[in-house]
Amino acid sequence: MPAENVAFVGSIPENYDRYLGPVLFEPYAQDLVARVNVPKGGRLLEIACGTGIVTRHLRDRLSPSVKIVATDLNEAMINYARQKFRADENVEWKPTDALDLPFGDGSFDAVVCQFGLMFFPDKQRAVNETYRVLKPDGQYIFSVWDEIERVDLAKATETVIKQFFPENPPDFYDIPFSFHEQDRLRSVLTTAGFREITIEVVPFSCVSPSARAVAHGLIHGNPVISAINERDPAKAPEIESALAEKIAAQFGAAPVKAHMQAIVCSGIR
Repeated sequence: MPAENVAFVGSIPENYDRYLGPVLFEPYAQDLVARVNVPKGGRLLEIACGTGIVTRHLRDRLSPSVKIVATDLNEAMINYARQKFRADENVEWKPTDALDLPFGDGSFDAVVCQFGLMFFPDKQRAVNETYRVLKPDGQYIFSVWDEIERVDLAKATETVIKQFFPENPPDFYDIPFSFHEQDRLRSVLTTAGFREITIEVVPFSCVSPSARAVAHGLIHGNPVISAINERDPAKAPEIESALAEKIAAQFGAAPVKAHMQAIVCSGIR
């Protein structure tokens, strides 16, 4: 996987959190956190915490005695997330590679990962590592996006970008939607040793105040902007404008209402 596809740096964290967070990630964060069970005094690991959207809901829902360790490969995302929390909220922030978790065997009662597994270059190794750091009977719960055709705004973005770069389109939007086949999801969990596996398709409506706002996020809130700028930085405003027009025409200008679909998986160690 090209390094630029996982580099959420610069202004990306802010744009991701402001323009995409409420539209794409908040509904699934609330759904995911409602499924998590951690005993009082327990420990939870969040992998790929991003800007702390899921972390915030975890902290608000779980007992204050539960220790949350929030990790991400991108230190810029962690730094942005940290600003949302008080120092006394029992959250530890740690830049971490999901393929090489720096924790001992059986360290956590639960592991949560929202929309991260698709980005990991060795998915089986990542799931194996999760299994290793869980306590016996510990819960692993994660989400991945369904195929891009079932996530309206992402499909619209991919279509517009390819129109501007037909010979060498940025491939970022291939990555988040590349790991949705249920047999593959079940296989990595089974191979790692998980039991009581559940796999559920979860649709939501995604709503944005305006087409222009969400178009800005879809271009500037993830590493696709780096790939666009590498090819021709002058095209970024044109792409954003064309995307806003396409979204408004298909899903409304203000507000925008579109369909999205993810797959939520869980297993017990």
